[in-house]
Amino acid sequence: HETKSVSYERAEVNKGYTDFSLRINLTTTDISINPIEAAVKEKFIGGKGYDLWMMWNAVSGDTRWDSPENAICISSGPLGGTPGYPGGGKSIVTTISPLTGVPIDSNVGGYFGPYKKFSGFDVIQIDGKAEQDTVILIDGIENKIKIFLASDLPEDSYEMSAALTHYFDEDKPVNVSVVTAGPGAEKTYFGCLNFSWWDAGRKMVRYKQAGR
Repeated sequence: HETKSVSYERAEVNKGYTDFSLRINLTTTDISINPIEAAVKEKFIGGKGYDLWMMWNAVSGDTRWDSPENAICISSGPLGGTPGYPGGGKSIVTTISPLTGVPIDSNVGGYFGPYKKFSGFDVIQIDGKAEQDTVILIDGIENKIKIFLASDLPEDSYEMSAALTHYFDEDKPVNVSVVTAGPGAEKTYFGCLNFSWWDAGRKMVRYKQAGR
């Protein structure tokens, strides 16, 4: 069921940037949208640079991989979402690794990177700890961000991605990209995030993975 809904004014993409970041804290369910300063854009450009800048401001020297302030940051560069450009669908994920205790990054394909930018955000930061399964919806069509408390979600990664895709847009599943952690995340320190995309030819949800 829905627990929070925030409307926002969607920023348009201008020369590869929207110049806004989105932060969602799962402990407090706070949702904050902040402008990205010109000096930050000039120095860090986007992609991994934006991720690391967000993480630097989120963590401290005492932050561990399982600390609430450890952030998962997802960004794409100025060419992300550019039609016909090789790698235009890529985004970069960073966080503090449970294996090494230091920041890691992984690039991943699929539709989420472009959809994130088209929804008005160059970079997304998720931190905090939810008390139960939680779904975040970033709706760049209705310009709303919603938080849902979920129950009885499928454990299988493909089934979960498919269930959420069809729940949020049954008529046009191509409009939806889902990011999930599969059942391995509850059983091992070494896992992946699944970034879904709709395969129109096969009429099914598939996904790319951000590993480590």
